[in-house]
Amino acid sequence: MALWNPWRGCHKFSDGCRFCYIHKGDAKRNVNTSDIVKTTNFDAPIQKNKTGAHKMKPNQRVYVCFSTDFLLEDADIWRADCWKMIAQRKDLEFLFLTKRIHRFMDCIPEDWGQDGYENVIVGCTIENQVEADKRLPIFSELPIHHKIIICQPLLTELHIEPYLKDIEQIVVGGESDHNARPLYYDWILSLRQQALAAGVPSFELRQLGTHFVKDGKHYCLKTRELTSQAKKAAINFHH
Repeated sequence: MALWNPWRGCHKFSDGCRFCYIHKGDAKRNVNTSDIVKTTNFDAPIQKNKTGAHKMKPNQRVYVCFSTDFLLEDADIWRADCWKMIAQRKDLEFLFLTKRIHRFMDCIPEDWGQDGYENVIVGCTIENQVEADKRLPIFSELPIHHKIIICQPLLTELHIEPYLKDIEQIVVGGESDHNARPLYYDWILSLRQQALAAGVPSFELRQLGTHFVKDGKHYCLKTRELTSQAKKAAINFHH
C-alpha cells in the first residue's frame, strides 16, 4: 500500500464534510485548507532511486488524494500530468474516492477508452439518501473499469439496490467527532444485505462512529476504538 497526494487542500462540498478530519487537523496547525497547493511529492509514482528503480514499488495499491479530492476543480491544471503517470505505471493499482462524481467525464484523459484504465479504481462517496440518489445514477453510467461505493460517513439509512450493478465493493464507516451524528448498526446490516442480494463481491465495515447505536443502546466510542470495534463485528466479506 502506498499514499500519493499530488496536492493538498480541499473545500467542503456536502453534509458528509461537516466534521472532516482534514479540516480539523489543518485548523489545529493554523493551515488554511481552502488553499489548494501542489505538493513536493507530486511525481511520486515515477520517482526513481539511485539505481534507477521506482521508489514506489510495483504490484501494490496506491491511495490517491485521500486528504483531498482527485476531481477538485482547483486541481484541473495538474490532473492531466497525474493521468500520464498513472498510465505509465501499469504495474500499480490506483484508487481514488470522490464526492464530485458529476465532474468525472470532464476530468478523464483522451485515451480513457470505453471502460477506462484497468489499473484505476474509482470510489463514489455517499453519506445519505439524497446524495446517493444524486450521485449514484451518474456513477452507474460512467465508463469505469473498477467501481466501488463508499458510504462514509454514513448519516442515514440507505437504499441503493438500483445502483449496485458492476460494483466491486461497498465500504461503510461512521463519523468521528464529539458532535458526530449517530451511526445505527441496523443501517450497516441493511447495506450488507443489499450487497449480498446484488452479488457485490466485497463488503467492509471500515469504522464505527463516535456515537454508535446498536439494539437500542447508545455507545460513545473513542476515536482509537472505531476501527478495532468495527473489526470485532466480523461482518466483512470478500468473495
